[in-house]
Amino acid sequence: MELPFAESWKIKMVEPIRKSTREEREQWLKEAHYNVFQLKADQVYIDCITDSGTGAMSDRQWAAVMMGDESYAGARSFFTLRDTITRITGFEFVVPTHQGRAAENVLFSHLVKAGDIVPGNSHFDTTKGHIESRKATALDCTVDEAKDTQLEVPFKGNVDVKKLEKALEEHADKIPFIIVTITNNTAGGQPVSMQNLRDVRRVADKYGKRVVFDSARFAENAYFIKTREEGYADRTIKEITLEMFALADAMTMSAKKDGIVNMGGFIATRWEDWYEGAKRFVIPFEGYLTYGGMNGRDMEALAVGLDENTEFDNLHTRIHQVQFLASLLDEYGIPYQRPAGGHAIFIDAGKILTNVPKEEFPAQTLTVELYREAGIRGCEIGYILADRDPVTRENRFGGLDLLRLAIPRRVYTDNHMRVIAVALKNVFDRRNEITRGVKIVWESELMRHFTVKLAPAAE
Repeated sequence: MELPFAESWKIKMVEPIRKSTREEREQWLKEAHYNVFQLKADQVYIDCITDSGTGAMSDRQWAAVMMGDESYAGARSFFTLRDTITRITGFEFVVPTHQGRAAENVLFSHLVKAGDIVPGNSHFDTTKGHIESRKATALDCTVDEAKDTQLEVPFKGNVDVKKLEKALEEHADKIPFIIVTITNNTAGGQPVSMQNLRDVRRVADKYGKRVVFDSARFAENAYFIKTREEGYADRTIKEITLEMFALADAMTMSAKKDGIVNMGGFIATRWEDWYEGAKRFVIPFEGYLTYGGMNGRDMEALAVGLDENTEFDNLHTRIHQVQFLASLLDEYGIPYQRPAGGHAIFIDAGKILTNVPKEEFPAQTLTVELYREAGIRGCEIGYILADRDPVTRENRFGGLDLLRLAIPRRVYTDNHMRVIAVALKNVFDRRNEITRGVKIVWESELMRHFTVKLAPAAE
């Protein structure tokens, strides 16, 4: 008999969590203006709002924390981190930042100006925000298959090369670079194939453009290449990673995901001119070149985390748990972006809350209902996150409207996944009773989903 699947780690420390009553949750939702970002962590039973900075570090990472060199300039910990990044990615020049959006801010301050167009595959919220705040345009060139959540294709995160080439034919002089997000978060945590990365590289070279990878989940992307793309089954994750980054000119990274640290990020590039440009902004925005917003102890932990998380067993355990949750949802007939991605399940709210008009934000409504049901906090990746069109100021309703349940790395057990699935089923079973959603009563101009204030639309 074949042995059942088990995690590639054992538990050494635990943190208590508590359940709440429905009455408590109703009150807390009102106080948070129906925005789950405004809930206190102690009011949440199972927290799936993000996998960013919420993972459990390994014993080797905690040991590395004690080796941190906190020197302001020339810290040993920086060189440990730099050498690890170079070994894994091949990039020579490294600029540490306090997290991924800081890396975008530093690099885009050098590269993006008003009137520019930055094509890519479903820019995530901070990426789009940093582009649009500079009066530039984030042009989505994701493959159309990503729009059909029930379509089973292995690489829904791919760039549509025809859309990309059309953009370059029409606007080459306005395009400073191409950005590829691996994995594609906004499209449902969907991976990008190696062949697609080669195709993007070919088009970029044709028009003399450089390519940036948004690399928060690059290791998970490498896992999917290994398990889904022909010719890679016998390659190691580290070998696949090097091949991926050989097709890019630079990367930004939120190390809080695949680096499995609580805080940190970086820019890495093979081009000295981009490195020199980034240096001009990292000092005033982040800190000196050899810490850039990170503590020495965090750089040490990140170096270990990058090394550990580019091994197959660690990734396999992590992605298996996401797929396990997907299998439970399949049993209940709950629609999500298929196939299951690497870091999260993305529930298709539009197919569940069919009585809630899009103007009342079905995915945010589903997010609220799931928290009301069981104290589970997810995150809307939909019409509220999409912000308003910067020109017309109309809500952007053209994309997917999803509830993301991001699974922290090495934090919850499969029993927690069962609780999530049953709570979703309970909401799903009463979906026809939910006829009204939420309305916006206050919002910021950019990245409104973090601070938006909402109220029941019926009020």
